[in-house]
Amino acid sequence: MGYRLDNLIPLKARLNHLQLAGWQPSKVAEQGLGCQLLADVMIPMPDGVRLSADVYLPKKPGRYPVILQLSAYNRDLHTIGVPKGTNEIGSPPIITDRGYVQVVVTARGIGRSEGELMRWQAESEVQDHLACVAWCAEQPWSNGAVCLFGTSYYGMNQPTIAAHRPPALKAFFCNEICTDYRRHVFRYAGYANIEFFGLWSGANFTAKGVKLYVPPVVRALLSHVVNRPFVWKLVRPHIDSIMQGFKKNRPIPRAHENLVAFFSDTDDDPKNRTAEGAFRHLSQIEVPFVVAQNRGNISLHQFGAYDLFERAGTAANRKWLIVGPAEYELPAYSWQLEALAFFDHVVKGIDNGYGRQPAVRWARDGASTGEPEWGSAADFPPPASRRLTLHPAASGALQSEPAAEASSHWLAVPQVPGLVPGTDSVMPHVLRFSSTVPADMELVGPAQLRLGLASTEIDTHVTVRLDRIDRSGKRQCLSMGNQRAATRHVMLDVSTKAERAIDDRIKTPLVPGEPVDLVVNMTPTAAVLRAGDTLELAIASRPALLAASVRDGFLSYEGYALPQYIARNTMLHGARTALELTAL
Repeated sequence: MGYRLDNLIPLKARLNHLQLAGWQPSKVAEQGLGCQLLADVMIPMPDGVRLSADVYLPKKPGRYPVILQLSAYNRDLHTIGVPKGTNEIGSPPIITDRGYVQVVVTARGIGRSEGELMRWQAESEVQDHLACVAWCAEQPWSNGAVCLFGTSYYGMNQPTIAAHRPPALKAFFCNEICTDYRRHVFRYAGYANIEFFGLWSGANFTAKGVKLYVPPVVRALLSHVVNRPFVWKLVRPHIDSIMQGFKKNRPIPRAHENLVAFFSDTDDDPKNRTAEGAFRHLSQIEVPFVVAQNRGNISLHQFGAYDLFERAGTAANRKWLIVGPAEYELPAYSWQLEALAFFDHVVKGIDNGYGRQPAVRWARDGASTGEPEWGSAADFPPPASRRLTLHPAASGALQSEPAAEASSHWLAVPQVPGLVPGTDSVMPHVLRFSSTVPADMELVGPAQLRLGLASTEIDTHVTVRLDRIDRSGKRQCLSMGNQRAATRHVMLDVSTKAERAIDDRIKTPLVPGEPVDLVVNMTPTAAVLRAGDTLELAIASRPALLAASVRDGFLSYEGYALPQYIARNTMLHGARTALELTAL
């Protein structure tokens, strides 16, 4: 009776506009197979705890490859289409219709899963994930092949699982990931990522949210009302106020314990320690994969995609990188058709053209049409690219030759109450440098600022933004970056072409007035510049002064635990300060 009731109303399928990176598959393996749900299937773990899973099957009986997804999110709102940041599994009717089983598992202590919520991304969760891979391969509706797919949490754990080489895992497709959980998420740019975690925990780990139960038939009914693009269009203008509301929610005690561990470096329980991520084990990955990156996520898992693509052990002709445009859209229903085409090729052996796709494809912002145009290359950065070095000058210019040695000052103004307005009339809060683009060109690849810096305080923060301003005056954000000055130790052994890895555990206070060399990792670019456009580099002391807009696809958190110092910061012009870009 429960099965029939759960499937009384079909789920409404949903695709976002962003699905294929500049190509069309020549064929599909299967389609038109429908969707049915086995709700709350309990998966036994080796210690006897059972995890709850929703299993979505094609209606046509048979054995199919399995797409497995696991996180510490309550999944009951995922398929409804509620504009919530954790809707990152795709749309089950899209997946099952193409001949795949989708298994969505909740971690211990969440929803109907047994046990106690552990540290997010803890080693125990990794072991549970591996047990789920083995379980999926053995089920009567499975042909033994298991794939992974998903965004953010559902994506960032995939390289870790792949590095363990479970026999049943045949491929994975991850979107918007990090490979070092501490560096890319928990302690971004040297700070506890307080604003993000306040939002994230308040949105997902309240007592009501953790144990929320929405019957499957109700979910299906609501999906026909809510799971439509116009709902997100109505919500999007109010997203800032909605986020502020989530931050006011009180998480469960276990979530508080996890947050305190992240923020205070007390994550020392050997049985419940957060895994560091896959960055030290990427060479152990052998299975084919695709990793897609959204360039709009400024301060959240921005560099993991490039790390994975560059350092994974998978053969060069079996891994792909997609650098997508800046996109902020909820739910995260992008790239489903790309993933299914990839799985059709790798798992089902269909010659649909995927094997002939270039290793790297990128959306070219500023191209001639309104829709994304796509560039491609055999590697990232493209082998034909060159380094473009621009030096800020005291005159306000960005120039190709090192600027004359000089100094420019800006006032570091943390977000503190009572700051007297108008201080920027005495000393600027933002430094700006610009140059006119002499001829058409394309930026594709890593971006970085090398900054000669001095301050009157023992610590300060640097926020950097690079914009394209076209001849009509329209401004477009190309790249951003943040870095705490006291955490500047570079870990060369885990650095990549896209990121100079900074170890925030090593803190070296500034000596007031003495210069240091600071590396600010900026998000990789993919933009077409036209002759007469202006490139503008802006530098300030906190993200709010250079904030990018959600309306333009950018998500830039502003509430880091920044040093609460008002200081005079100094840029040292000359050879030691340079903006390094990658150009074709």
